Amino acid sequence: MDIGDGKKDKVMRLKTVGSVRQKVLAVVRNYMMYFALVAIMLFFTQRTNGRFFQAKNISDLFNQSAYVGVLAIGMTLILILRHIDLSVGYVAGFSGAIAAILLANGMNVILAIFLVLLLGLAIGMYQGLVVTRIGVPAFVVTLAGMFIFRGLLALSLQKTGTIIISNPIFISLCQGFLPDIPGHGLGFHLVTMILALILVVWFAVSRIRSRRKSIAYRFQVSHPLTFVFQLLVVSAVILYIFYMLASFNGLPWSAVIVAIVLFIYHFVLNNTRIGRYIYAIGGSTQAAELAGINVKLVTSIAFASMGFLAALAGMLYASRLSSATPQAGVGFELDAIASGYIGGVAVSGGIGKVTNTIVGTLVIMSLTNGMNLLGIDISLQYIVKGLIFIIAVAFDVRTRLRR
Repeated sequence: MDIGDGKKDKVMRLKTVGSVRQKVLAVVRNYMMYFALVAIMLFFTQRTNGRFFQAKNISDLFNQSAYVGVLAIGMTLILILRHIDLSVGYVAGFSGAIAAILLANGMNVILAIFLVLLLGLAIGMYQGLVVTRIGVPAFVVTLAGMFIFRGLLALSLQKTGTIIISNPIFISLCQGFLPDIPGHGLGFHLVTMILALILVVWFAVSRIRSRRKSIAYRFQVSHPLTFVFQLLVVSAVILYIFYMLASFNGLPWSAVIVAIVLFIYHFVLNNTRIGRYIYAIGGSTQAAELAGINVKLVTSIAFASMGFLAALAGMLYASRLSSATPQAGVGFELDAIASGYIGGVAVSGGIGKVTNTIVGTLVIMSLTNGMNLLGIDISLQYIVKGLIFIIAVAFDVRTRLRR
């Protein structure tokens, strides 16, 4: 055999090994948060003698995660654009307090919710305009907003202190469950299982369409067997969790609200022009401007939506506690930012998915829920969450550099 042929064979083998390694790293990076979530759930299920994965605790986990999930979805857009919003925690707390005050004064609950959402939208628009029109960095604007809305929260509850909320419709936002079809006699919540089947079908169809689109544009895709395995595993997990909820009280309203927000933002990011603009601006602001994209407008819209979702999150939190307190909002922004980065949002911007962000939220809140069940001190909980956060981001950065 010719020496040159031997060198060519060696080069081909090295290329093959390198290609396989890149594919493995891509799979691990894309699904790391899923592996982490499963590992966390299995660990706490074993350590709590099965209490973690009981239907009641899973239902409580969804309710506890709702306000963080809503914040994290909005934060994903901000992070993709390479900005940050540090004010969302106290915007949420202030919004919940305003909702409680309006309800305490006898306002109609639907009107009160609508006005609070408008308030959140106005706050987001204000901060977005300061960032885009005046040119103050988002870090500075939202850090100032954190102080401002913390003060407004304390001021709004200064005379009354904690306000107890008794309106049943408002409380049901984060404590209620979907109604079931009466008289079916099946022994479980039928509506929850119907929604589970719809979700599985939607997930499978959307993933198949996304794969076909990637193939059409000659993007790298996973092996067909890997893809089918992913569909089967995720579908089985969805059906199992929904069956557990159906055997309890059914699907919480909070999970439905988060799912609606998630669907809307997933659709916007993946199927609309503004979604493509957000990714383009996050990838390169200068290139986006040269392409004719109105960067200031898109950025303002993202901050406005963040304010809107912060108001919604604040009402979900107040609903879960059945009260508005001066301590509401503490650390909310940290959980939202951590959820986005754990869910795969690139530190450099331009990359991220709201669906993965929700998984990141479940990772953070599962850690909190599991450690609470084990009675672990709150100070140690912060240390553990911080370590998980830095490990996830470091892994993402290193795998992207290798790629």
